[in-house]
This record gives sequence, structure tokens and C-alpha cells, in this order.
Amino acid sequence: MARVLFVEYPKCSTCKKAKAWIDAHGVSYDDRHIVEDNPTAAELAEWQEKSGLPVRRFFNTSGQKYRALGVKAQLDAGMTDTAAFDLLATDGMLVKRPIVVGEDFVLVGFKEAEWETRLA
Repeated sequence: MARVLFVEYPKCSTCKKAKAWIDAHGVSYDDRHIVEDNPTAAELAEWQEKSGLPVRRFFNTSGQKYRALGVKAQLDAGMTDTAAFDLLATDGMLVKRPIVVGEDFVLVGFKEAEWETRLA
């Protein structure tokens, strides 16, 4: 398998579990800190297209910033994908993590069965 990009927030417990899994399965990856090097709107748009997921799946819905900004209400009111990518690009803490970016796929969040299918 080709090298993947692993986008994480190192203090996140889910990211730690995901990184342990990826290391245990011998997956080669480049590590990227989601807050220090936040994905751009263009990257997020590309990743969303590759993932086949709706844009709202890229939001960290359990984050404080998500709630403080009332993002759910904005999405429910018909926020455009472009506006969502622009908002996500303002702060890495708004973005669901971890994200694994492969050549022809993107995984958002850590679901072991899904990772097993794509990465193992």
C-alpha cells in the first residue's frame, strides 16, 4: 500500500487509538497536526469528494467550538458546501479527526472495521 496522510490532534484519545492501530498494522504514513497545519478549504473539498461522505461528516460535532458557533443550526439551515469548507479551514478543532488520506480514498474518524478494509 502507498503511503497515506494521517491528520490528527495528538492529545485526542481517538487519534491516539487510531495511531496505535496504524502503527500495529505497519501502515506507512506522514503525520500532520490538524491545529498547527489546518487543512485548507480546497483540501477539505477534495477529501470530501474522495470520501463520498456528506460535508457535515467532516465536522467535529463533539467539539466546543462546533457548539459555540452553532454549526449544526447553520448546516440544518442549508449552509453551502463551500461555506462549510471555508468554516472548517478556519480552525482545526472544528474538523473531525483523525483523517486518513490515501490515493483514492479518505477515512474520517476511527472505525476499526472500515480501517481494516481499507488499510490492512
